[in-house]
Amino acid sequence: MNLTGQNIIGGEKSSGGKTTFSAINPASGKELEPSFYEATWDEVDRAVHKAEDAFKVYHNKSGEEKARFLEAIAHEILVLGDELIQRCTAETGLPESRITSERGRTMSQLKLFASILREGSWLDARIDFAQPDRQPIPKPDIRSMQKALGPVGIFGAANFPLAFSVAGGDTASALAAGCTIVVKAHPAHPGTCELVGHAITNAVQKAGMPDGTFSMVHGISVDVGMAIVKHPLIKAIGFTGSFRGGKSIFDAAAQRPEPIPVYAEMSSTNPVFILPGALADYKEDIANGLTASVTLGVGQFCTNPGLVFLENSVESDRFKKIITKNFKNATSGTMLTSGIYKAYENGAEKLASQNGVEILARGQAQGEGFQGIPFIMQTGAKNIMTHKEFEEEVFGPSTLTVTADDKSELLKIAEHLNGHLTATLWANEDDISNYADLIDILERKAGRLIINGFPTGVEVCHSMIHGGPFPATTDGRTTSVGTKAINRFTRPVCYQNFPESLLPDELKNNNPLNIWRLVDGEYKK
Repeated sequence: MNLTGQNIIGGEKSSGGKTTFSAINPASGKELEPSFYEATWDEVDRAVHKAEDAFKVYHNKSGEEKARFLEAIAHEILVLGDELIQRCTAETGLPESRITSERGRTMSQLKLFASILREGSWLDARIDFAQPDRQPIPKPDIRSMQKALGPVGIFGAANFPLAFSVAGGDTASALAAGCTIVVKAHPAHPGTCELVGHAITNAVQKAGMPDGTFSMVHGISVDVGMAIVKHPLIKAIGFTGSFRGGKSIFDAAAQRPEPIPVYAEMSSTNPVFILPGALADYKEDIANGLTASVTLGVGQFCTNPGLVFLENSVESDRFKKIITKNFKNATSGTMLTSGIYKAYENGAEKLASQNGVEILARGQAQGEGFQGIPFIMQTGAKNIMTHKEFEEEVFGPSTLTVTADDKSELLKIAEHLNGHLTATLWANEDDISNYADLIDILERKAGRLIINGFPTGVEVCHSMIHGGPFPATTDGRTTSVGTKAINRFTRPVCYQNFPESLLPDELKNNNPLNIWRLVDGEYKK
């Protein structure tokens, strides 16, 4: 299809503004056609009002109807074929194999949410039957379930142009919950966003969903995003990006006359603890795996391991020699945008210039464009505990090793950590029994704990938690990956003494949807 650069307001295309911008090919630095129109406040307002009107119909659609809609989106994305892959590669510098894989993940998570809509237990339907003869007072009939919040705003991410973007996890979970959405397309890959946006509008029409179920607006300034956040009809926000961006959105949402929840995944350095037994047994394998994890995708993953903790020993010195050699041989790669590239360069340079920080190795530069060069640095435990800024994310292919004198100091470091998306332990059987107290500490510091692996790579499944305590996210009780993400966009509603005819199907006595429900304290179908 021919890209128009226009905003998608329900089923309409709109280009009412005068400000335009272009995508940049990060491998060459050249602009890509066409120009894209930044949305005006009026266009955002129309999109949100359409979403509100559509919500009144869409949230009452059955689970089966919404499931078929999500599957239709997945199909329409596949129909885009090579055009989507090629445009996404041109806008991101990512290889076709990565984009093809990410397209598969995007389609799979849409289908996963379709499956739980059909199964129905996510609704947490509960029924407590009336007991009119109960003494000293009768018990009323009380039932409850999860219901959609309303129209929500979704912000596309830079580093996952498909899986965390226009039809990504936030969109899939919000639509599955019964919410209508207004997406803020990421300006780093606006053509990719437009292609996927049109795939969704095609699915809206083919699945018989109301006009306004989905809209998408462009914008290179913060004004467009803030217009969505501050609109009184928007009831929640999903965001993946920087700490600065996520915190500003969170603050703006909290200052509204009606504050709304913001589910922002922001920054994490994902600490890795290499314990003494594992270091002695597997140091070469760990060093090789860590190098691969740090440099994967030029380090542009929110689960990139940016901090590595060890205890001082002969084995730790040997480990550092191996990984230093690995990083000297590592090569640079094209980063997603000039902004991400400059932020990485500045962050790595700032960290390396701090007192007590030493560069162990710098990788080799190759290619043109925004080339992120791998770095590995080291410092001591006392230094990081007195400089909290060392824990801040440097988004790119670098990591900082931190050496503790002994177990006691290692535990103090763990207690000192902020919130993160992940925390990793490399441990043999002796380590697991000797460092159980470290696991207890890390359970309070991260949303996902990993033993003998690396955090890059997030499986999309029912059990996955991709979240963590602040500042990793604005709400550590939630996840942005996996089916539990649906409950970010719902709230519980209780029905007392309702006649059968007025109850939702999910709460009717004969259970017409055949879903699991908690009935008088027991799970039943």
